[in-house]
Amino acid sequence: MTAPGLIISAPASGTGKTTLTLGLARAIRDRGLAVQTFKSGPDYIDPAFHRAATGRPSFNLDTWAMAPDMIAALLDHATGADLILAEGSMGLHDGVATPGATGSGASADLALHLGWPVVLVIDVSGQAQTAAAIALGLASFRPGLALAGVVLNRVASARHERLVRQGMAQAGIPVLGALPRNKAITMPERHLGLVQAEELPDLEPMLAEAARFVAAHVDLDAILAAARPSPTPTSPYPIRPPGQRIALARDTAFSFVYPHLLHAWRAAGAEVLPFSPLADQAADPSADVCWLPGGYPELHGGQIAAASQFLSGLRSFAAIKPVHGECGGYMVLGAGLIDKDGQSHQMAGLLGLETSFQTRRMHLGYRMAQLLTPFPGHTAGTTLRGHEFHYSTILTQPDAPLAQVTDAEGTPVPETGSQRGHVTGSFFHLIAEVP
Repeated sequence: MTAPGLIISAPASGTGKTTLTLGLARAIRDRGLAVQTFKSGPDYIDPAFHRAATGRPSFNLDTWAMAPDMIAALLDHATGADLILAEGSMGLHDGVATPGATGSGASADLALHLGWPVVLVIDVSGQAQTAAAIALGLASFRPGLALAGVVLNRVASARHERLVRQGMAQAGIPVLGALPRNKAITMPERHLGLVQAEELPDLEPMLAEAARFVAAHVDLDAILAAARPSPTPTSPYPIRPPGQRIALARDTAFSFVYPHLLHAWRAAGAEVLPFSPLADQAADPSADVCWLPGGYPELHGGQIAAASQFLSGLRSFAAIKPVHGECGGYMVLGAGLIDKDGQSHQMAGLLGLETSFQTRRMHLGYRMAQLLTPFPGHTAGTTLRGHEFHYSTILTQPDAPLAQVTDAEGTPVPETGSQRGHVTGSFFHLIAEVP
């Protein structure tokens, strides 16, 4: 069996899941216990905060994109941990209408699949006993779901707390803690979620304050006692690396790489060679493949356009070896990018894609992609599961399509990705290959 685990979830986004997860993780670590964190669903940013809080890499678990054996294998990262904390996404039962590999992507699906009880974070501002009705409804909506209890967030006063606790007692729901408002641990946000962990110079003091705050207002012993183990992990799930030596763009403009992919590439014997386009570094010419992940290139358009060594090195590399870009990396492989201020920046020109952030348009959701042509690590005809999340408008996408792409319900989407010569790119972020 693995270490005992819990899922931190909520009725909706913005209620305090990340703050509670980070505070619990650091507070329990401060007790001398090892905490392994996971993130339910597709999210690049939260796992980096988890790692800062625990000192251990955090991994995504996604019931829509990942088969059961892949989820089970990823639990092996909890070896040596005393507790698993998995942070949910959106609301507890929020997923897609059409189930995927293991479920709908909802945090409740992961809780039921792994047998982890749920700790609900409920923002009780503007309500009192009604919070108990919300918690009771969330707990009873799916048969078999185990509710460990609730943590009340943004409690206004002692009287307010008493009223909310009265309602929870009437509903038979344990209250594991009550958090008053605390602006000192409010984390800055950007359009894709939180600002990245590496961009916050005061992150460590913030984590220390979150741990102190949570330890003072949450019953840590009750949290530890409520956790339950999952089944024993299976053997490692094979993920083929895109090459033996992988030149990987890695800085604040190119940071969206799933930890489970990097770990799997290295476990398969591949060598990852990071380089920084923002520092005007070129991909190592001895690499077999160059991979440009997503991130925030639109915030650094001028700097990327002026990075002559990076761009010339990328063009030379692409003349003889495969290059792949995901989302932001795909945009940089294109002809041009217009930032939110209307400033046009010339990109690598290896694909004809042109994108604009001047008029924002959200593209969000799971994606299923059947490859029409190979791209690094995957053959034509392979079906991939992933997701798309960006705010750019596509102006031109003239090259041959990389894949036939649909959303989670099977509806075709126009963002097919592109292929030209040795260069491929996609707006969808790869999570797993369909066996």
